[in-house]
Amino acid sequence: MKRLICLAVMLCMLMAAATTASADALAEIVKRGELRVACQTQCPPFSFVDKNGERTGSSVEFCKLMAKEMGVQIKFLDYDWDGLIPALLSGKADMLAADMTANLQRALKVSFTDPFYYTGSVAMTKADSPLTSWDQINQKGIKVAVLLGGTGEADAKRLFPNAEIKSYKGGGPMVINALMAGKADVAVNDKTSIMGSLAAFPPNSTKFVGDIMSKQPLSFAVRHEDENLRQWMNLFFNWIRSDGRYDANIKYWVESKDWEKDH
Repeated sequence: MKRLICLAVMLCMLMAAATTASADALAEIVKRGELRVACQTQCPPFSFVDKNGERTGSSVEFCKLMAKEMGVQIKFLDYDWDGLIPALLSGKADMLAADMTANLQRALKVSFTDPFYYTGSVAMTKADSPLTSWDQINQKGIKVAVLLGGTGEADAKRLFPNAEIKSYKGGGPMVINALMAGKADVAVNDKTSIMGSLAAFPPNSTKFVGDIMSKQPLSFAVRHEDENLRQWMNLFFNWIRSDGRYDANIKYWVESKDWEKDH
């Protein structure tokens, strides 16, 4: 009986400690006076350094608004795609802000906010390519460029098992660069990322093949223990949706190319 009581007391202490640790996430950010955000260097229109040397993009501007509402400064930490989650889990960053799909595998490692946008993977070729269907892509000898660890990589492997999948480490522009340089016949990535990357190439130099491969919810992420921070971020998005700041961001950065002339 005494042993059961001791175990019960220890369990309560552990639960209390876990609750305290979780409750300290926002307090620590405010006390520090700085929100640390893991992001990508070149992934327009979500996160990139523009022609003026300024970090900007849809996700970046959302994070700047978060920091403003918290009353703290913001610090962006640059990582390749496959380094984002490790940076968050190691404690180097408080949150992860990228055009990252909240899938089941990643959710085993981190906690995602409610989706802030929905998009999907698409296949793209050069405008003069003879490829016009997914069946034509799914052939031996066809090279498909994807982003290492991205949802597009999983979609390409699922839909094009006979093609040669070439995974590139880095940001979204890597797959478009591979396509335009002739290193791949097809580029597969998130549609919004591809549209942002196309700003660096002449108009009408590419074409889409087929439809969206899968509907993808884009979310920001925190560590599992920082549930209070995740809830605050969800509340943040609810507030900016109600006052128009969310719509202004998405319309400018994601649903148009107006940002290209400014950045």
